[in-house]
Amino acid sequence: MRPLDLGCGVRIGTPVYLAPMSGVTDLPFRRLARRLGTGMVVSEMIASQAMLRENRQTLKMAEVDGFGAPSAVQLAGCEPQVMADAARLAVDRGAAVVDINFGCPVKKVAVGQQAGSALMRDEARAARILEATVRAVPVPVTLKMRMGWDHRSLNAPSLARVAEECGIRLVTVHGRTRQQLYTGTADWAFVRSVKDAVRIPVLVNGDILSPEDAAEALRRSGADGVMLGRGCYGRPWFPRQVAEYLSTGTTAVEPSLAEQLAVLLEHFRDMLSHHGTATGLRLSRKHVAWYSKGLPGSAEFRARVNALEDAPAVEALIEGFYRPLLDQGLEAARAAFHARGLSKEAEAGRLAA
Repeated sequence: MRPLDLGCGVRIGTPVYLAPMSGVTDLPFRRLARRLGTGMVVSEMIASQAMLRENRQTLKMAEVDGFGAPSAVQLAGCEPQVMADAARLAVDRGAAVVDINFGCPVKKVAVGQQAGSALMRDEARAARILEATVRAVPVPVTLKMRMGWDHRSLNAPSLARVAEECGIRLVTVHGRTRQQLYTGTADWAFVRSVKDAVRIPVLVNGDILSPEDAAEALRRSGADGVMLGRGCYGRPWFPRQVAEYLSTGTTAVEPSLAEQLAVLLEHFRDMLSHHGTATGLRLSRKHVAWYSKGLPGSAEFRARVNALEDAPAVEALIEGFYRPLLDQGLEAARAAFHARGLSKEAEAGRLAA
């Protein structure tokens, strides 16, 4: 992979992106992923109407702190002027890139609001949104979409050409249709038809759960980089591992259990600081579960974490769970890592089934 120059002074040295994931990629997660070596981070999907209403929770979702490098805010909506105004507000608040969502498949967005992946069914309306947003801001505007609404309308290549003509600087393609939701298997090979249709950079997304998956996705798609989603659950260091593998061909060593504990505690404390204790504690539970999944005794540990409402007690429980594993020594830790890897593969297979 080569660095990507999006223009306007935005250069992505390592085109390994953290995907926007609702309820996951809040500011603490993005900040941590960036520190651990992710090339580019993107906010959770933000409704443009809510952004303009300056809804408190929405503005918190759109926060950026620089990370020492550019970051993107992703917007969804179906009205060109509203999207343009929301993009201006995002840039005013520090976004170096605005990403437009034409890929969200959930019913509330795609059917109820006629936004997200629904816009792939109306290329003329999509073009008006793209043009208005590009004209509105002095930063690069990018686009994330799917292959099409269904397998009878695989129009991602033609929509990518429209996007390029409107001034979009990069396109990401999730290798599924809207109707597939998250079932089946991502079609990395299809993304090559999008890459062949445009001159702007293209990222491949979907089912990239290992560094080897990333290499194969690039080989099949011919894409310029990768966007990683579910593979980062409980592994904010995963994008760095992918980047190292793609650069050297050598699989990166998994962080030690002590290093994983340090990352988990850093993440937990940052969530409490960012969201407030009560909300941060509630939101952190899924992350604690992902970090610990596959480790001996993790099911009981997660149940106990979910039952606690006191932040110091949760932190003490986390420490108390990991310390005995660390005291067991290297061989036990290796066995735990192996068990965890098998469980992640099984979970990935279940989610893709």
